[in-house]
Amino acid sequence: MAKRTKAKRREASKATNAPSGLELNHAMVYVRELAPALKFYVDHLGFQVIEIYETAYARLCSPKGGMTIALHVAAPDQPLSSEGVRLYFEVKELDNFCAKLQGAGVQIAEPPKMMPWGWRHAYLNDPDGHEISLYWAGKKRFQKTAIRRSASA
Repeated sequence: MAKRTKAKRREASKATNAPSGLELNHAMVYVRELAPALKFYVDHLGFQVIEIYETAYARLCSPKGGMTIALHVAAPDQPLSSEGVRLYFEVKELDNFCAKLQGAGVQIAEPPKMMPWGWRHAYLNDPDGHEISLYWAGKKRFQKTAIRRSASA
């Protein structure tokens, strides 16, 4: 099944003339202060520190090692708007993970619930207000979406 999915993605890439080998694997997140952002992404979400440059920048690796993010302290006059962009992190034991976060004092804006497209989602914000979605889709992530009329919690 995995080979079929990879083959379908390869076909889609060719059909859209996407460059071969293109892969999203890094995101830059601008923050006001490094310490609260590090606490959130490292202590709560489980990212591992690759490097830290004093109070200006940190590069982190996701818990499974497939992606990196950089936390970059913004200039005092630079807005931190992330409107229209949300970071998505997939976690198989979503409900348990969210319960652990809440137990550690992290506020979950919307608790885990099944969405009409068949993925289970929870929503929260990082210390600088950047929207985060924690979700579980499993193999559905690479399948065509079938929207259901109503979602159950």
